[in-house]
Amino acid sequence: MNDLDAFVGLLAPEGQALLAELRDHDPADELAAATRLRRDHPAPLVSAALGQARLRQRAAAKFGADAQLMYFTPNGVEQSTRTTVAAHRAARFAALGVRTLADLCCGIGGDALALARAGIRVLAVDRDPLACAAARANAEVLGLAELIEVRCADVTEVDTAGYDAVFVDPARRSKARGGRIFDPEAYSPPLSWAVEAARTAPCAALKIAPGVPHDALPEDAETEWISDGGDVKEAVVWFGSAAEGRGPVPGGRRATLLPAGETLLGAGLPEPAAARPNTAPAGGASEDHAPVGPVGDWLYEPDGAVIRAHLVADVARQIDGRLIDPTIAYITADRLTATPYATAYALTDVLPFNVKKLKALLREREVGVAVIKKRGSAVEPEELRRKLKLGGGRNSCTIFLTRVAGAPTMLLGHPATDPVTPGR
Repeated sequence: MNDLDAFVGLLAPEGQALLAELRDHDPADELAAATRLRRDHPAPLVSAALGQARLRQRAAAKFGADAQLMYFTPNGVEQSTRTTVAAHRAARFAALGVRTLADLCCGIGGDALALARAGIRVLAVDRDPLACAAARANAEVLGLAELIEVRCADVTEVDTAGYDAVFVDPARRSKARGGRIFDPEAYSPPLSWAVEAARTAPCAALKIAPGVPHDALPEDAETEWISDGGDVKEAVVWFGSAAEGRGPVPGGRRATLLPAGETLLGAGLPEPAAARPNTAPAGGASEDHAPVGPVGDWLYEPDGAVIRAHLVADVARQIDGRLIDPTIAYITADRLTATPYATAYALTDVLPFNVKKLKALLREREVGVAVIKKRGSAVEPEELRRKLKLGGGRNSCTIFLTRVAGAPTMLLGHPATDPVTPGR
């Protein structure tokens, strides 16, 4: 029995009964459960049901309660869009007047479901028969089958003429190596193909990895970085407009923060070269576009979507702040100003990096719990934590390992929501 046959078996009454029995299955008891179930059911069907139970549990973080009803593939769980992000994108399509859409590389149908719930009729296309079977089953079980047509085909051969919009979510994981693909031209299909497909539609969006280099982005499109609960989830390249005056801004860079839906649109000005290490970006604005100055009473840590979109300077201007270093995405200010785009901390100390002095200071203040953050520092937080040997003190603090005007520096403070008054 191949994977597709096993999946089809899950949709039959016997498979449904197995899935119902495994609804609250404990993975630690899988061997015992498999042995017990195989006494009354075919072994391939039991294996498929146990696999689906595991996938549903993993998918709960993305799909919430719906995950217990839905069907998944291993790749589908990894690559599908979480419900909150898919709902945001679907709402934006709907606001642009989109009523019909071709969802290319639909996978198990996560985005198609959100689009249908927004009232959009969807053609969902994927070349993987198993993914298509899961997408059909998901549309059916969630009562959206009338709005979603699933087609198993090569997306490069699908005619999207006549649809209001196109959405493309290229595969960004290597089947051969199993890891993420960072070169946009190694996506399947390549980003260049997706861009050309998008340009032929009245409105389009392309889902890409949030770490995509800005110089790889098309200038005739707007790119939106989306974070959910403070974690950057994806970037979306938006083309065209289905509603005049309400569409994407060519060349624009946008940061959207979920679940609140706060959004910031700017030009996404380039960073200096020093702010582009091989890992996640350390900075978000150049000295030409944001002032740099001494550390004040308050420190702001911009949301990851703001940093990815290169909008740190925009946030600094909004709160009358300045950068602590031209290559570091920390903002400082002399007074507290509320902003949804950064987390504020009341600073108590600004010290040159010195582990011995830090250890003594924390002992003196009876600090037993410390949150350690780094940006632009070679010191690893866990390495420092071992050296500090924090005891059972009754107080807590946040330690920032960073650079100030190029010098290794430690900043100590507390979240602005804590009842602590700054002052040094």
